[in-house]
Amino acid sequence: MAIEEPPFRVLQSEPPFEHRLYTGFVVAETDVVGDFDAASRSGFRRVAGYIFGDNQAPSGGNRKIKMTAPVTVEPKDQGWRLHFVMPSAESLSSLPKPNNPDVKLRQVPEHAVAAIRFSGFTTQAAVQEQTNKLRHWISSKQLEPAGPAQVARYNDPFTLPWRRRNEILIPVAPQR
Repeated sequence: MAIEEPPFRVLQSEPPFEHRLYTGFVVAETDVVGDFDAASRSGFRRVAGYIFGDNQAPSGGNRKIKMTAPVTVEPKDQGWRLHFVMPSAESLSSLPKPNNPDVKLRQVPEHAVAAIRFSGFTTQAAVQEQTNKLRHWISSKQLEPAGPAQVARYNDPFTLPWRRRNEILIPVAPQR
């Protein structure tokens, strides 16, 4: 069964690089502190709790929300922000309210990103290597970075490393 991903249009493709335009979407997110791995685990548990029913539906009770991909982690202040994209059929008004005050819902507007796809583990060294490659590609295409690099993971932790789909996403300014 396919897991929904946020829709985007490819503006330019030179594998493993892409310049994409994402339509707007809603995320459930949380801010966490600690090193990348520890923050990823605790943030994942927190937001997964929300989609698995730790919430209050507008009609009463709680409600499970379909899992989507990717799970994205980006640096923020003194820690990290982890988010899940909500299914496209959902909106801020249709989604249940998180019970955990550390889980927030946010509308993300249409935006452009540069992306690089890679497999394997998302170790600090692998993330840095792929981020450096993507920054070089962004520069070579005369794109302007507009935010921090995000680590996007598309598979469950039981997927074999060489079958994993990971990406680094860097927001870029709209082209004129």
